[in-house]
Parts: sequence; C-alpha cells; structure tokens
Amino acid sequence: MSRPVRITLKVLAVLIAVAVLAIGGFALYGQILLDRVHRVVIKSEVPQQSGQPINILLIGNNTRTGLNPAEAKSFGSASQVGGGRADVSMIAHFDPKTKQVTLLSIPRDLFMPIPGTKQLQRVDAALNPTSKTGGQENPDQLVRTIEYDLGIPIQHYVELNFDTFQGVVNALGGIRMYFPMPVRDKESGLNVTTPGCRTLNGFQALQVVRARHLDYQTPQGVWVRDPLGDLSRTRRDHIFLKVLAEQVKAKGLSNPVQDLKLLQNVYPYLTLDSAFSESELLSLVLTYRHADPATAPTGTLPIAFEGGNTGYVYNGANYGAIVFPQEPADTQMIAQLAGLATPSIAPSSIRVAVVNGSHSAALATQTTQGLQALGYQATQAGSVAPTANPAESIIYYTPGNITKAEALKASLGGSVIMGQVPSTGYGAPIELLVGDQLAVAIKVQAASAVTTTTGVPAPGTTAAEKPSTSTTAAQAAKSASPSVTIPDVTAPTQVNTNQSPEPWDPRACPA
Repeated sequence: MSRPVRITLKVLAVLIAVAVLAIGGFALYGQILLDRVHRVVIKSEVPQQSGQPINILLIGNNTRTGLNPAEAKSFGSASQVGGGRADVSMIAHFDPKTKQVTLLSIPRDLFMPIPGTKQLQRVDAALNPTSKTGGQENPDQLVRTIEYDLGIPIQHYVELNFDTFQGVVNALGGIRMYFPMPVRDKESGLNVTTPGCRTLNGFQALQVVRARHLDYQTPQGVWVRDPLGDLSRTRRDHIFLKVLAEQVKAKGLSNPVQDLKLLQNVYPYLTLDSAFSESELLSLVLTYRHADPATAPTGTLPIAFEGGNTGYVYNGANYGAIVFPQEPADTQMIAQLAGLATPSIAPSSIRVAVVNGSHSAALATQTTQGLQALGYQATQAGSVAPTANPAESIIYYTPGNITKAEALKASLGGSVIMGQVPSTGYGAPIELLVGDQLAVAIKVQAASAVTTTTGVPAPGTTAAEKPSTSTTAAQAAKSASPSVTIPDVTAPTQVNTNQSPEPWDPRACPA
C-alpha cells in the first residue's frame, strides 16, 4: 500500500471518529489484530447498494464498565452509572457522486418513540440493555430507532468507548488545542485555569469532549454556565474532530511502529457490525481519499428544548430536560447532510387517521381539515388523553409505509416525529397523533443551519450559492394554515443547535 493511501486511511478514520481505523489497519498488519474487534449483529441495517451513499452510525458509549479507579473517580463507576447509553451519536454520510463526507449529530436527549411501541424515550437510552437482550446492550434497537423515527437508513455501526478514545489520543502523542479563556466542568473533571495552547493527553481530551456542564470565566473574572449543556458539547465535539483530523494529516502517520501502536490502542475496545469488512473500508478509503475531514460539513438536528429546571413529565414520570424535533428544519437538515429527499407521493394515496392527543379539542379538527385540503385521505379518529404538557406530535406508521409517513411529515411543522408500530389500531396504515405544537401546510423553506468551513459550500450547493435562509419552524408554524393558539400549554424553547463556536470554545491552536 502506498504512503498516500496509508495517510488517507488515517485521515478518513479520524473523520468517522477514528474508530474504523482498526479495520483499515488489517491491510497493513494482518488478521491477528482484526480478530480482537468485538462484533455485533445488526439485523435492521439497510444493505448497501452499488453506487449509492453509505451511512455509518458512530456511537460513543458512556458505559463505565472496565474503567480504572482514576477514571471512575472522574466519570463514575459502573455501579454508580449503570448500563450503557449512546452518549454521542453521529451519522457519517459518504456520497459517491460528490466524493464528499458529511457529519450529522443527533442530540442524545431527543425524545423519540421506542420501535414497535407507542412509548417515548430519549434516543440515547435505546442502547440500554433490556430483558429481551439478556442484559446485553442493544445496538440493533438503537439503529432501528434512528431508521424508523428519523427515516435515515443505516448501512454500518461503529461504537467506541472511553478507553478507545483515550488510547487513540495517547497513541498520537496527544492533541494540541487552544483555550481562549478559562473553562471548567466539575462533572467531567475539565479544569483549564489559564488561556493558551496546550497539549492534551487522552484523559484530558476526554474531559473536553464529555463536558456537558461547562463553565467559562469572563474577562471580568466571573464564572458563567454555558446555557445549552449537551447541545454545546456536540458543537465542541465537531470542533475537536476537525482539530484531531488536521493533526493526523500533519503528522502523516507513515511510521509503521506508530501505526501499530495506534491500532493496538483501538482494537480491544472497538465494536463493529458483523457485516463491516476490511475490504469495504479499503474501498471507502480509495473512493474518498481526497475528502478533507477538517472542512467536512457538519450539523446537528434542529430542536426545541423542554423541561428546564423542573423536568419534562411524560406519562407521570419525570424525564428531566429533553428536546423535541422541529419541522420543517429537521427534514431540510437531513436532506442536506444525509442526502434524503422527501418522497414524491401523491397525498391522495395516503390514508391518515388523525387522533387528538393535544390540550385543544379544536386542533385535531383543524389538522384533519388542513390535510384534506392538501388532498390526504384524512379522517378524525377520536382522541386520547395528553401524555405530557406540551404533548409531542407523532406520525405512527405500519411496516412498509415509511415513505408515506415521510411525505406526510413534509406537510407538517412544529414538534413532530415518526415511529413504526405493528398496527395503528385505527384501521389506517398511518396515524397522526396530534400534539400541542403542530401546523399543517407549511409553505416556507426551513432555515438552513449547516456548519461549513469558509469557502466550502454545503452539500447540494455550488461555491457561488449559499444555503437558503428564511424562517424557523416556530415562525413557519405561526404563519401556516390552519393553526391554533392553545392557552395554558408550555411552548418549547427554540434552540439554535448549529451556531458558530462561542468565544469560550476550545479550538485549533493559532498557526
């Protein structure tokens, strides 16, 4: 294998969270290391088709199992923090037509239906062990949740944990980052007392990427809490990956001894789906060898924040602070970063049972009338008691009807998401459970919020074009018809999940 291909292999691996580096290393170091990779069977993966894009689901598992005493002191032990959750979820999208790679983050607190049921939970909890899995973590359920609820097909699954991450950074000799101002996070252990550029070892780098309760010190010496918590952490993770990619690219990693050390730090702690072969990774490397991870377009699904200090109560249980999806902004973000266009299906071919689950008797009636005006076969099918305040709107669909559900979602705005069930219970293949934040017939284009490096166009645009900007989902919902103002219902707080780095965010050291 030539030196340029070896270097590209490492750079590409960093782009997809460094994890798939282990498989690429097979071409250099043989089967003995490959056999140490943990494999899982993902039955719900969508088979790859020749010439079509590939989506790789990248998971940072926050399990505490196996941490040494020093790590457990900072991050908690397995007895203190049980189970395993998808602390970080990203989709790396490889487009063979453009030879471009993009990253789409899914907020860990996104409130979504559990596949096959009408119960909702945070998406990060879908990885948790269940009685059906015999106490083992459930990556197949996590993949199904993302595929069924967001409509994003997944071809491969890559999971890494604390040890994987630390081992990679240490094998690279650390990573240099610039801290514009003092920052700290008591829960992750991060404590940077002075501004400047510094070299972080694996343990310190993990403190940075896990900081969800970050405080920063103003020039006046006052400590202030970053208001967006985990959403800000996702933004900083995107910055970190690009800094790491640049340093890997600069070092070249052409030294076989250093390569082997890096691979040995990855293999024991890596989990891949059983269908992800070393030959397939090599094919990715050869196809995307010119992709620059440092300038890859990145984004996070737009959301609305709910729960605040008191927590979000759903079906009588308090789930703390959660986030809602926001349409039509989510659909546009998925189209831009995952290449998924809204299915072109005539509304007249879609039967929808509209069920009122909101705090307003009028909203379901108006929604039904609005869908009928658009040509849908919509009928009002009764009501159920609201499960929360505000209640989320959900499109439940039966197997084989996801494209029709996606077409329906494109006609809606507000806090609405999909979920697959064996039966809607209303004799129709699709049920629209009307929540409190919903509008029909959105006629405006959602605001684009794709983060790109200066001069690099977002997917689907030319260098002379810029992503369109107009109104947010909340503004669109207000101008849509029909809609209704509902008294005594808490409105979720709109959040810009794709803002530029804040002044306190760590970043690449100045040249």
